[in-house]
Amino acid sequence: MDFELTDEQKMVRDTIRKFAETELMPVCAELDNTREFPWDTIKKMAELGFLAPPLPTEYGGGGLDHVAYAIVGEEVARGCASHATILGAHCSLCVMGIHDFGTDEQKQKYLPKLASGEWLGAYSLTEPGAGSDASNLQTIAKKEGEYYIINGQKQWCTNGAEAKVVILFANTNPEAGLRGITPFIIEDGVEGFTKGHIEDTMGIRGSHQTELHFKDVRVHESQILGGEKSIGRGFKIAMIILDNGRIGMAAASVGIAQAALEAAVKYAKEREQFGKKIAEFQAIQWMLADSAAEIEAARRLTYYAAWMKSTGQRVTGEAAMAKMFASEVCGRVCDRALQIHGGYGYSREYPLERLVRDARIKRIYEGTNEIQRLVISRDVLRKY
Repeated sequence: MDFELTDEQKMVRDTIRKFAETELMPVCAELDNTREFPWDTIKKMAELGFLAPPLPTEYGGGGLDHVAYAIVGEEVARGCASHATILGAHCSLCVMGIHDFGTDEQKQKYLPKLASGEWLGAYSLTEPGAGSDASNLQTIAKKEGEYYIINGQKQWCTNGAEAKVVILFANTNPEAGLRGITPFIIEDGVEGFTKGHIEDTMGIRGSHQTELHFKDVRVHESQILGGEKSIGRGFKIAMIILDNGRIGMAAASVGIAQAALEAAVKYAKEREQFGKKIAEFQAIQWMLADSAAEIEAARRLTYYAAWMKSTGQRVTGEAAMAKMFASEVCGRVCDRALQIHGGYGYSREYPLERLVRDARIKRIYEGTNEIQRLVISRDVLRKY
């Protein structure tokens, strides 16, 4: 069993780490304040090939394995959690969703533009009445000849305000329950498709979570993701795509936690109380030790899930474990780091209060950690 990164993975880590430190860290606080979408840095990421790292090169992607992609997500989040959120929705959910389930024609049409950054992608499953109960979709796609007429509302769509392409899940057979859901590829600008309110969120404020509205949107049957065989299979497809996303969320959680730990170590070495650096106090050392151990465990669990994905194995349970564990580690590490900073950690002059806010969403989106525990328990019962 080899735990050493390959030369390619190390090169990817070093490249994206340098980019994050020089391009993302300097703008992160400003994005948090202004809520502006970071188009400039997203375009720079695209130029470096980091908007679609695991996508095969034939479609313009980086052709990297999923461990290397997890490393990218971790380092981007260490620099700025908002950028990691944008990347995850674009690549893990939209790009790889089209790659894994799209027809050849759909792949050729959409993937090169998404990989190059010419277009941004999004994934839209959640509705006002369908969060954790994702099968309870009220967005309806009614068949009329060769077209579907879509009506409904989506919520919390990351990248929704900026995306040119959205993977949309709609109900084509309400009587069939979760077996009546079908995935569609929706392009920006189609008549009847509008973008509504952008949520004023607690954290990850440089990424936008948006309402999407569909009123008599007319979509040709060729826009079903994967074609006719995907009719009624949308719920299963949505869950498999979310396996990709959960590995990415775990990696981002590790990155945020790493940033918090580094900030805590730096502060502890500088801050003096009772005549010595607070890093010399055992109480501080133990908090740092717990954080370092938990981060490394979360990182290894995440890399293992990513390795399983790269080798073509089923990753539902492992992805859920990584997402759940890493996100909870992230919350604990950020809280300890803020405590080490004392009152300064509560000030916006230091990064900890932002990291705490950015970390909190990790236990909620792409499946709450309560849902992850259900997924894990079912996987355990299936295996044993």
